Amino acid sequence: MLDLIAHDTISEIKLARPPVNALNLELVRALRGAIDDSIRAGARGIVLSGAQGLFSAGVDVPALLGRDRAGVREYWREFFALCATLARAPIPLVAAITGHSPAGGAVLALFCDYRVMAEGAYRIGLNEVQVGLIVPDCIQLALRRVVGPYRAERLLVSGAMIDSAAALACGFVDELTGVDQVTTRALHWLSELLALPSHAMLATRSLARADLAAAYADPDALPLDDFVEAFFHPQSQTVLQALVARLKSKG
Repeated sequence: MLDLIAHDTISEIKLARPPVNALNLELVRALRGAIDDSIRAGARGIVLSGAQGLFSAGVDVPALLGRDRAGVREYWREFFALCATLARAPIPLVAAITGHSPAGGAVLALFCDYRVMAEGAYRIGLNEVQVGLIVPDCIQLALRRVVGPYRAERLLVSGAMIDSAAALACGFVDELTGVDQVTTRALHWLSELLALPSHAMLATRSLARADLAAAYADPDALPLDDFVEAFFHPQSQTVLQALVARLKSKG
């Protein structure tokens, strides 16, 4: 489910769950574990990458719909714990967005320090509203920090999926490059950052990300039950079931 690639002191964690790198419970846990293991092993930075043309399709909705209420709660608890791991990571992270990145894929990218995206017709966004889900404030915070409150509101409320050029223009991503160069550019940016005096860089980074880290200080304090209730709202279930039916018909 993950390919782990060492680049000197940088650890690349590559999502490898074909066909679309959908984030099921096992992948979420594996990703969190790989980040923790990389930090413990002494990595000075982490690059998150995916397959060419697709970073991650986000939450594995068909798998989630097959779980009961306790199972759904367990999934979201693990997903928010992964967000907390990213938010509170003591080393810099870069998202190598190698293609489309809706919903959960976009969330992973937003918690990184820097985002390099493939240029072209690839799209990114928090499109939860379009599939009947609520974006909780702890996720909205991550977008507001990156694009500002008004732009975040517009993107979130409409569930907009924007192409790479629009994502760069509004600050959702920091850099565009050819799809085959995304990881290379991510490694280059991170290497330049790591060449700075480490004590000053890391201390300044910690201060700059203090709001994000504080929001995830205790994942169990997040409004998880409210989110689970919203997931089981009849309207949400209707839209999600229709989405899964469309995916099956395409398959």
